[in-house]
Amino acid sequence: MRIEPLNDTIGASVSDISPADLTEAEVAGVLLDALERFGVLAFRGLFISDEQQVAFSRHLGEVEILPVPGLEHREIFTVSLDPEKALSAEYLKGTFHWHIDGATDDIPNKATMLNALEVSASGGETQFCNTYAAWEALPEDQKTRCADLRVLHSFATAQRRVYPDPSEDQVEFWEQRPSKVQPLAWTHRSGRTSLVLGATASHVIDMNPDESAELIEHLEDWTTDERFRYQHSWETGDLVLWDNRGTMHRALPYAADSGRLMHRTTIVGDEPFA
Repeated sequence: MRIEPLNDTIGASVSDISPADLTEAEVAGVLLDALERFGVLAFRGLFISDEQQVAFSRHLGEVEILPVPGLEHREIFTVSLDPEKALSAEYLKGTFHWHIDGATDDIPNKATMLNALEVSASGGETQFCNTYAAWEALPEDQKTRCADLRVLHSFATAQRRVYPDPSEDQVEFWEQRPSKVQPLAWTHRSGRTSLVLGATASHVIDMNPDESAELIEHLEDWTTDERFRYQHSWETGDLVLWDNRGTMHRALPYAADSGRLMHRTTIVGDEPFA
C-alpha cells in the first residue's frame, strides 16, 4: 500500500491496495492514522462493492444506520439528484455549498466515504478544504479575535442559499431541525484547532450583524482558498474518505439527469464540539 500526499496541505492518494485489503482491521488502522494527517484519502479505480464498503466503514468506527426499512444495506445512503434514485434529491442541492456534516448536532460525524458508481460528464467534482491548516495559517491577531467566539448554525440558513424565497411549508420543515451554537474555533482532543464554518453558519453570537456577516465571509474565503483545498474529479470506481471534523466540502453543480450516482457511508462521531 502506498500513501502519497496530493499537495502541501490536504489530501493523499492511496494505491497498491485492493477492496479485500480494506476489510482487514490492521489496514483500516493505518488508514485512520493517515486520515488524521491528510484529511482526505482518495482511492482511484477501486471498484469496491457495497458489502466491502460497509465492512471497511465498520473498521473505522460506528456506522450510521438509515431509518428506512427494506434496504439491503441500511448503512448506505444514495447520493443522486434524480428523485427516482434518491428520496433526498432536493435536499442534496444544498451540498453545492461548503459545509461540515453535522454542524447543527452536538457531535458531528467523524468521517464520510463516497463510492462512485456513475459520474457526471460535466460538473460533480467534490472540493475539500483543510480547516486545521486554515486556522494554523491565520495571523495571530485574528486567532485571538476568533478564539472565544460562538456561531449559530441552522439547517434553514443552509437551505436559504438554495431557496432564497422559500414557501411557508419549506420554512416550517426547515425549522423542525434544531439550531445549535458552536465554537468558531474548535480545539480538539488532539490539541489541534479547526474552524467551524460552512453554509449552516448564520451569525456570530452577540456581534453586530454587519460585522458578523463580514467576519464569516472573510473566514470562509480564507479557509476555502486554493492553498488549503483539494478537488477530486471523479471517475467510476473511485472511493474517497474524508475527516469531517477537520475539513469542509462541497460538490460542484451537476445536472439532475447527469447520471451521477454515489453510495455514501457515514462514520458516527465520538467527539463533541467543545
